[in-house]
Amino acid sequence: MNPYLIFILAVILIGYFLDLTISIVNLRSLDPRLPDEFIDVFDGRRYAKSQNYTRTTTTFSMIKETTTAVLTVAFILIGGFNWVDGLARGFGMGPIGTGLIFTAILLLFVASAGMLFSIYATFVIEARFGFNQTTRRIFILDLAKGIILAVVIGGPVLAFILWFFEIGGSWSWLYCWMGVVGAMMAIQFLAPVLIMPLFNKFTPLEDGELKETVTNYAARENFKIKGIYTMDGSRRSTKLNAFFTGFGKFRRIVFFDTLVEKLSIGEIVAVLAHEMGHYKLKHVVKMLTASILQMGILFFILSLFINNRGLFTAFRMEHVSIYASFIFFGFLYSPISMLLSVIFNIFSRRHEFQADRYALISTDRPEMLISALKQLSITNLSNLTPHPLHVFLNYSHPPILERIKALRKKRLSI
Repeated sequence: MNPYLIFILAVILIGYFLDLTISIVNLRSLDPRLPDEFIDVFDGRRYAKSQNYTRTTTTFSMIKETTTAVLTVAFILIGGFNWVDGLARGFGMGPIGTGLIFTAILLLFVASAGMLFSIYATFVIEARFGFNQTTRRIFILDLAKGIILAVVIGGPVLAFILWFFEIGGSWSWLYCWMGVVGAMMAIQFLAPVLIMPLFNKFTPLEDGELKETVTNYAARENFKIKGIYTMDGSRRSTKLNAFFTGFGKFRRIVFFDTLVEKLSIGEIVAVLAHEMGHYKLKHVVKMLTASILQMGILFFILSLFINNRGLFTAFRMEHVSIYASFIFFGFLYSPISMLLSVIFNIFSRRHEFQADRYALISTDRPEMLISALKQLSITNLSNLTPHPLHVFLNYSHPPILERIKALRKKRLSI
């Protein structure tokens, strides 16, 4: 049996059973007893609802992962990739055009299967727990806009990558890396102005106590911002969120309208202080730099497997090609990707603790961040007792109870 095929099937199945095991132990770690920290803000009915939400979403995720694993293995074994390749070659395009068609067909298959799960998650599960505000019209428009962006942005980027590998020789991975990094940085600057407004409405925060308080805090911390905006997150969900977008003097503060509605001014400033801490402590730059280096490593390793005949035989391909090499390499890279994801999550959780400490020190009301975290947990029906293994492998943020415990400890030490 082809060694590449054995490895790829092993990666898929081991990954699937690992995710399944983690989901099961995470469900078993649900504690029906309300943590003491939340007794003052979480009633028993709401807490039971949050645990039911975790059970429902986890079970749904397990069904989705099972379906994905079965379909992926079946598609590989029946020679599905070769069939798609023959279909793409039938258009009579050159290697770049054929590569774009090949990728588009595969993405269409993936998106079609994923859409059924997305529809159920949005209109059944999220609606059942009172989160969903998305109408069918918004759902369809979001889907159409996403496809257009994939064609307009993703198509040219993929075409350039294919072209670089066609003509670049042994240094093609370096050219691709530099080109993709350039495109990625350009998108970071353009997204707040051109891309994000396609999906949401951004409105300058009205004059008043909140804007004045936020502006004064930013000025006190010597943090330059382009503007303060609210986003109509309530069009799709009742969940709360806030974020920064842009770089340098183009930075914008964005609050979900649901956050402005649910949290007090002090709590909103505490959330802002936490996000500002990420910038002040260079977390954004550090993670971006690490992502860029990871991308360079990916392209270099990819270059070693371009047109590997053994790899193509594993997928029952009649023809070798650069574009199919990208797809097949993804299966080989999966274990490395998972390992890097775990490492990134470790640093991300550490950064969250550091940003919490920054918010604690830079605001005059340290209890406000704890109060905001509690309110976010209650409103978003967060799992308060996730299993440590699930946290280690999948959480980019520490569990809420750990953050609150650390905040109280740091407060006493200040």
